[in-house]
Amino acid sequence: MTLVERDGGADRPEGAGSRDRTHRVSGAPDGLDERLREFAGRPAATGGLGKDPVNLPMIRHWCEAMGDAHPAYRGPEAVAPPTMLQAWTMGGLSGHTDRSSAHEELFALLDGAGYTSVVATDCEQEYLRPLRPGDEITFDTVIESVSARKTTALGAGRFVTTRTDVRAGGDLAGTHRFRILKYAPAARPPKAAAPAARRPRPVINRDNAGFWDGVAAHRLLIQRCGDCAAPRFPWLPGCADCGSREWDTVEASGAGTVFSYVVMHHPPFPAFTPPYAVGLIELAEGVRMISNVVGVPHDEVRIGMPVRLEFLRVDEELELPVFRAGGED
Repeated sequence: MTLVERDGGADRPEGAGSRDRTHRVSGAPDGLDERLREFAGRPAATGGLGKDPVNLPMIRHWCEAMGDAHPAYRGPEAVAPPTMLQAWTMGGLSGHTDRSSAHEELFALLDGAGYTSVVATDCEQEYLRPLRPGDEITFDTVIESVSARKTTALGAGRFVTTRTDVRAGGDLAGTHRFRILKYAPAARPPKAAAPAARRPRPVINRDNAGFWDGVAAHRLLIQRCGDCAAPRFPWLPGCADCGSREWDTVEASGAGTVFSYVVMHHPPFPAFTPPYAVGLIELAEGVRMISNVVGVPHDEVRIGMPVRLEFLRVDEELELPVFRAGGED
């Protein structure tokens, strides 16, 4: 079985058509091509040892992250997902200690030629036998090829292809062929001045359109169940208490208190200037809604603080309900 993952078709052969994003170009320093070709076939890692044997905790974490609930990866007869092949050979945060001098020499040569940046472009895996918990992993990696100089959207560079043979108990379990682009970043034109940032637009649909119609009329409307009379916010098509789809609305008085709040410092968002307070407001009608707390410095907002509804004109298209601190009548 072979899995091929491609990213952008970056390493197509020369003459593949006008839409081909890469092509060979002249201009390599004298002798560089020949020196790079000499690395083909040299080992990048020999006798590498996986830092952990194949184990159920790593399999479980992988399956949870990937959303893969296949029963073959659970229980006493579990096998590892085939696409975990590379995971058992990775160096982790502490890195690899089994790199050969050829690998370091190749990257130093490419760095010296100006190809100082790197991006992964594609990988190809072949699975020959399943890996099971307890398997001890060994591997060997060879430098298969270094391409001629090519230009890409990122900049001119060289594609470096390595092949890793992964073994379990001495038997070949699979191969992992990995290709990267070592490149010199292309100069980028200066960016045009960005337009003034605007607040995100609310998503309006048939379930909440009535609420935004109310905001446009400076009315804060709350849904009320037509059967059990329970108030609800945000707007929903059915009652969470009794399931009824019947409802009408009541207009909030605008009185409320700060039930909880956060002060936003980071990360910054366009159209928002930190720090600012975002409150969970408990309305007198018994529902809660999230909005900005205004009229008081962010570090003076407190739980239980009384607030009063007002409407803030954000721009020519958008008006939002906010709550002013100390707004008791």
